Amino acid sequence: MNKQCSAMAGTLESNDIFITITAVGGTDTSISLSSIVMNQFGEAIRAVVAQCMAQSGLKGVDVTVQDKGALECTIKARMETVIARFKEKM
Repeated sequence: MNKQCSAMAGTLESNDIFITITAVGGTDTSISLSSIVMNQFGEAIRAVVAQCMAQSGLKGVDVTVQDKGALECTIKARMETVIARFKEKM
């Protein structure tokens, strides 16, 4: 995997989510999450992101998530997009 590889999807608009995946090497995947609804839905957002990452098979990456109130279907769609873009660049 190219250590300088990264991909992005989404926007910082209201009701959307901006996700970045960056290669860091190794086998660990870290998820950094900020959200305007962290107290109410932070755990649920993190679970959706973690599930998508597990299904993708990607390891050794940092996932940065900036949520602006996105629905679960939007989170999944953005995750699919960022994962596909990342795999294209690998």
